[in-house]
Amino acid sequence: MATETQGVEEAGMELVFHPMDQFIIKPLFGDGPVGMFTITNTTLWMALSVLCVIGLLVLGTARRSIIPSRIQSVAELCYGFIRKMVEDVASKEALPYFPYIMTLFIFIVFSNFLGLLPMAFTPTSHIAVTAVMAMMVFLSVTILGFVKNGFGFLGVFWISAAPLPLRPILALIEVISYFVRPVSHSIRLAGNMMAGHAVIKVFAAFAPMVMISTGIGLMVTPLSILAITAIYALEVLVAFIQAYVFTILTCVYLKDALHPHH
Repeated sequence: MATETQGVEEAGMELVFHPMDQFIIKPLFGDGPVGMFTITNTTLWMALSVLCVIGLLVLGTARRSIIPSRIQSVAELCYGFIRKMVEDVASKEALPYFPYIMTLFIFIVFSNFLGLLPMAFTPTSHIAVTAVMAMMVFLSVTILGFVKNGFGFLGVFWISAAPLPLRPILALIEVISYFVRPVSHSIRLAGNMMAGHAVIKVFAAFAPMVMISTGIGLMVTPLSILAITAIYALEVLVAFIQAYVFTILTCVYLKDALHPHH
């Protein structure tokens, strides 16, 4: 072991790595502290995600035709997929809110996928970003619930199908569950994106061990590359699934706002 360590030092390598360094928010210009109005790497990649949304939904469908182009086909596929989700989960009454849900889904998808590019930054790996989106959903559906149903919206906490003695207890559980929604909604997305990227970074740190002239180094490197490939393929799937989960939960919450009575 001492021989291997000495070999690493002679090769100018260092086995100490920090898989969480990729999530550090840094100023895009200069090295000063990050303030409220500082343009950071998060700002850049969120802006790129917004540009991708505009490119797909606006520019991609600007010249619509009966025989669609590839980008028009992708836009129409996304449109039909999310519209059907909104109808199936929240009913047709939720269709006026479809543009917001559609934009939310596409933004998260692009943020997740752009984060898989080399040297990229994943905005959705930060709870600060996902918490804002989750809180926007929470406040929107809560305000909508009271606007549409008045105090009848409180019926979402009262489970009329349960036995009468259990209803107060269940109502308390429902209240706690309701206010925990933005927390679970945001942590689920950020946690999954952060975990996958951190695991890839861990395996990537072992890939250069082929430079060590030992049997362990020659064996670890190909295994690391294989693991990185497998996890990266899984992350591609997770990037879409997490956007889907965030969106479908938004539809579920919207359904509760429109139809609060159990």
